[in-house]
Amino acid sequence: MGKLIYGSLGTHIELDDRTLAHLKFVIIMKLRRDEKFTLSWQHGQEGGGGRTSIWIHPTIPLQFEFNGGKPPQLNKTWIEELMTSANSTGGLQVLAEPAHTE
Repeated sequence: MGKLIYGSLGTHIELDDRTLAHLKFVIIMKLRRDEKFTLSWQHGQEGGGGRTSIWIHPTIPLQFEFNGGKPPQLNKTWIEELMTSANSTGGLQVLAEPAHTE
């Protein structure tokens, strides 16, 4: 499991390395354009249900920490779906990976 470490307090958000790598790609693309947005995810049954949203802004400290040493091959379809989500009024949603298509 990787971690997205967010804010000056260093809040840790655990995500599997593959999901984190795809989110990192989309987040970095948005921040390079100086775009601000929300990042939201579902807690799932093991997390008691519910959801969380955080505000992503270039001035807020953000760190990506991966457990594995090798970056995964990125799924272009997933990147496109995440980017579409990030560009919507609802902000970037952590979505399940679709089937890999090229």
